[in-house]
Amino acid sequence: MAQTQLLNPIYRIRKLKTTLNSIKNICNKQFDRYQSTNIPKKKTASSVYRTMNIFDRKAKILQKERSAQSENYDQSEYIKEEVGWRTADRIFDIKRTFKNAVELGAGRGYVSRHFLPDCVEKVTLCDCSQTNLGKAIVGEGVQFEKMLIDEEKFDFPADSVDLLVSSLALHWINDLPGCFDKVMHCLKPDGVFMACVFGGDTLMELRQALQLAETERLGGVYPHISPFTQIRDIGGLLNAAGFTLQTVDVDSLTVWYPSAWHVMRDVRAQGEANAAHTRPLRLAPRTQFAAAAIYDEMYGKEIPERGSRGVPATFQIINFVGWKPDPTQPKPMERGTAELSLKDLDKIDEIIKETTKIELTEDDKK
Repeated sequence: MAQTQLLNPIYRIRKLKTTLNSIKNICNKQFDRYQSTNIPKKKTASSVYRTMNIFDRKAKILQKERSAQSENYDQSEYIKEEVGWRTADRIFDIKRTFKNAVELGAGRGYVSRHFLPDCVEKVTLCDCSQTNLGKAIVGEGVQFEKMLIDEEKFDFPADSVDLLVSSLALHWINDLPGCFDKVMHCLKPDGVFMACVFGGDTLMELRQALQLAETERLGGVYPHISPFTQIRDIGGLLNAAGFTLQTVDVDSLTVWYPSAWHVMRDVRAQGEANAAHTRPLRLAPRTQFAAAAIYDEMYGKEIPERGSRGVPATFQIINFVGWKPDPTQPKPMERGTAELSLKDLDKIDEIIKETTKIELTEDDKK
């Protein structure tokens, strides 16, 4: 019977079709696999930079909420107020009215309180502290909405935000590459991402004093001050996320305190205490006294106008701006199209023979 089936032409044709179909399916699968592995993937910050789990977000949220509930919190928020004003001033330089803005890590609205209706029509304040949001201030005439959300887990619809601004909040985020990618996703074409974070030289005096004190008293060093972002990392993240027209600059604020004890008290009162997973549970009293003495010896000096002695605390602020790509944005000329060389700058008067005067308009003078 089996021999008869093998000799039957119809059976042999069916068998051949089944074999061909099997070969075809295998080839299709191999081709799809080849295509999926060779399609160029979109470059993102998350694909270039590795995410590190450094900070305890639950501890940081508790620290912010505890500091926001303090009765004397307004006496220690001077740095956030100053930096918030400077950030808002940078936004005013952009001659545009933003219809939908977001302040991420708004706190008490340190940037939004300076907005005007002709600059921002509506702003959404996002923060992880309910108390801060309840006390947040927004510029008169500006529509606003408040959203209680962890700065690491924000999610806005694609192409829905004109301006996303953040002042002294992103340095506590673990997934900073993912944060930059989310910002790029939610911004409209030609949208603006403007933010500032504490830089690596922040509280360098306190860090050095603690390290010397612990080396002397304990024979080792513990991470009492959280690690900060470096300038080169910010530029790399902006580039990897796809932002154009990038600008990164650094400010440095120096605040004078009566002693190291006042420095540590104000840092804690601002909700900026250490939140790294590797932080020690406590700082021994003998180490604190030694650090305060070293701090004063190394950096303290007499302040004649105050008639007392004081110590400085440095706060390094990294400011950066990035724009979402859009065809209307200016683009650099192709390489090799320049008509003049930089080495001929000393002959600029000979090169430019004709000069004309341009009258400034009223908009240019603003």
